Amino acid sequence: MENKRTVTRMAAIANRSEPLLAGSHGCAAESDRYWRWGDDNMLPAALAMVSRRATTHRRIINDKADYIAGKGFIFDGKDPLLNHIVAHANADGDSLRAVVERLARDQALFGNAFLEVVTDPEHSFVSLYHQDASRCRVARDSQHIILYHDWASFNAADARTLPLWPLVEQHEDGTLRTAIHYKSYEPMFEHYGVPPYIAGLNVAAIAYKTDKWNIARIDNSFQLSGVMMLDSIVDSEDEADRIVRAAEQKFAGSPGQVMFVLRDRAEGDNSRFIPIDTTSDGDWQSLHDQATADMVIAHSWFRSLSGLDYSSGFSSERILHEYEVALNTVILAEQQRLMDPIRTLIEDLLGIDCRSLQIVNRPPTRSKPIYMKVWEARQADGLDYDREDPRQQLYLADISKNGTTGADQ
Repeated sequence: MENKRTVTRMAAIANRSEPLLAGSHGCAAESDRYWRWGDDNMLPAALAMVSRRATTHRRIINDKADYIAGKGFIFDGKDPLLNHIVAHANADGDSLRAVVERLARDQALFGNAFLEVVTDPEHSFVSLYHQDASRCRVARDSQHIILYHDWASFNAADARTLPLWPLVEQHEDGTLRTAIHYKSYEPMFEHYGVPPYIAGLNVAAIAYKTDKWNIARIDNSFQLSGVMMLDSIVDSEDEADRIVRAAEQKFAGSPGQVMFVLRDRAEGDNSRFIPIDTTSDGDWQSLHDQATADMVIAHSWFRSLSGLDYSSGFSSERILHEYEVALNTVILAEQQRLMDPIRTLIEDLLGIDCRSLQIVNRPPTRSKPIYMKVWEARQADGLDYDREDPRQQLYLADISKNGTTGADQ
């Protein structure tokens, strides 16, 4: 009866028209005092801009987040509260996987991620909200985070604060709220984490600029660059500048393809085009390839999982091998880092045993038939298995189809 009452209350809260994360202001920390994130406090905006311009860099971030979020969850489906949280983690209708995927994306991009946790004084429900890391800053007391939509024009009156776990504070709507700050450790950095690819920022810039150079060549129809010497008689520098600008607008193509120079006419017309012979196309391609390879290394990632080697032939064996290495060196560690605080919070606030809550990992290519049971797949991988465990009696097809699976389903 108690579980039924709690689930009914949770369903009512989850169906609210307004999101739980909007409209309330904390008062425990001074929102006009915060630790700057970067020298100008705008490092997240710079990192986000780089990720939107460098193709390989963005692909790796997206793929890492997708692999870390997995394909859903397997858990003890006998507890209705846990079922509800996995399927509907918050009032916006996001599943737990969606929340974890956004946290993983922020962690891969910024080296920081923020999770807002909402409950009530009776601890009858828990809602989990991802907060965009670019909107968050650590308050000077180091016990709160400050949320604001545009840090380039910060206004303390419109900001809101959240306490950092284990601090929990009551807000104006009667809910209790706290936040978890995930951050990648880096020596000499205390208040914010550092993204794992920090050593590859210049490499990402090189890859972007080589792409931009190729676009400029296409815009110019691969015409030669050079200097156009024009002989003319002009009365003023303004008139000379006007003639040059008109010639550039009509003939130059993209800026930098042709430079026009106007000089006083001597005897006869000596106008001529002096080409600049570019014999370094191979060097540019090598530079781009090297930047791409260095970007993969900076991310501690793998080429085949980034779609870089498909042109040379699709090797499922290599993809599976690199996936296994990534799983044991990157993916499982990041999953544990993200999930441990979530399990702890759910257990502390709701009294639910969350040890069974595990992310389902599946390789990018199908290595096992879908009619295998979970215990058979674990046996094939050399992992511990239990034929009597109801969770391991599920078929792989059930996990692939449902994404989220309870033991009683």
